[in-house]
Amino acid sequence: MINLNYIYSEIFLAIAIMTLLIIGVFKKNSSNLVYNLSIISLLISLALILSFPINESINLFNDSYRIDYLSTFMKIITISSCTFVMLSSNKYIQIISINKIEYPILVLSSMLGMIVMISSNDLILFYIGLELQSLALYVLASFNRDHLPSSESGLKYFVLSALSSGLLLYGCSLIYGFSGSTNFFIIRDSLTQDSYGLTFGIVFILVGLAFKISAVPFHMWAPDVYEGSPTSVTTFFAILPKIAALTVFIRFLYVPFLNLIEQWQIIIIFLSIASMLFGAIAAIGQKKLKRLIAYSSIGHMGYALAGLATGTNAGIQSSISYITIYLFMNLGFFSCMFMLRREDKYFEDIDDLSGLSKNHPLLAFSFLIILFSLAGIPPLAGFFAKFYIFSAVIEQSMYFLAVVGLLSTVIAAFYYLRLIKIIYFDSSKEKYEINHNLGLKLSLLVSSLFILLYFIYPSWLSQIVENINII
Repeated sequence: MINLNYIYSEIFLAIAIMTLLIIGVFKKNSSNLVYNLSIISLLISLALILSFPINESINLFNDSYRIDYLSTFMKIITISSCTFVMLSSNKYIQIISINKIEYPILVLSSMLGMIVMISSNDLILFYIGLELQSLALYVLASFNRDHLPSSESGLKYFVLSALSSGLLLYGCSLIYGFSGSTNFFIIRDSLTQDSYGLTFGIVFILVGLAFKISAVPFHMWAPDVYEGSPTSVTTFFAILPKIAALTVFIRFLYVPFLNLIEQWQIIIIFLSIASMLFGAIAAIGQKKLKRLIAYSSIGHMGYALAGLATGTNAGIQSSISYITIYLFMNLGFFSCMFMLRREDKYFEDIDDLSGLSKNHPLLAFSFLIILFSLAGIPPLAGFFAKFYIFSAVIEQSMYFLAVVGLLSTVIAAFYYLRLIKIIYFDSSKEKYEINHNLGLKLSLLVSSLFILLYFIYPSWLSQIVENINII
């Protein structure tokens, strides 16, 4: 008998999506109702995961679906992040008139795809989850049909993502052809050191996954899509697909292909170095906040990949800690952006932050701690995130990777500090509105307090991720 207790969350989310679609179709003017019910659905889904704690790894559906500590932790932070994103962007989608029933349903569909990806232990199941996530994101990116950049960003993401999915699927077919199975455990057992066909398959799949986390040189879609999409969708792009894709990276590299680490480790190191350096340098000349955070996210994914490149449990744990802290920093940054509103218009230029501290000291202070944390300045949470990564890298004597990471951190600090200079020392502009919805205030408060107070007991996150042992 299959123990369905551990997939109640997925079952409930799938039923919720179909139910909300029926409600939206048959009940007129139900967009607010569907949106609120979708947030409640996420909270129930989270509660279902928490109600069945994991003591041992459980494999379902002929070992193709894996419930373990890694998948449970990643699902919890993914669903929690999605809830906060929806709470913080509620007012925004109403003001720019994209508050339609399809919006929250697409968000939940993408979430379901990510949850399937996180637990997948089979190439076919992973690809199904990936496509469910991506198809919803294509539509979300172009959801604001009256705004030309939104339509353009959706088209760009669709074309480039379809290309990467094709490469990924070709890699899956190579691995199936040379191993005789799509199941990670069976692939692992069939490995030999001269599996050149499998090496080619790994390369193609890594290309597809690198695209999903916008790692260099497969980053070309990120700045345009981040800028053109509605800010609520950009927030979703910047946080959630990264968590799911990083989990797949971990499971794909360390379960079936750990014995081929010599073949894939150099690829991960290259992706990491290129992403860290490019993300730090390319963001310097940006004038739009969303483009800047796009290049920033490229750099941050480079740090997360540096932990994976070590080939150790400590490296994996440091990457998971990094992505957890990163999601709080991004959530805080976009919450601050949602507060840059005046007369039902949102402002997204860096110059719009000019003199913010003079009129909005609390918002400016939130920006300050979030930007300092993104730059990795102690004693904020972002410093500890980088510290975990560099410690794991140096333990494996990968000194060049650590030096490049430190160098790119110094370069990236320039554009974060420039934003702080604009906020605190430039001449002030007209005041922004201060009547924000409770969900947005809550998101900013939670993320700011997390970043600011993390140093009081920094080992709690390490103690949680210590239970994640893949190797």
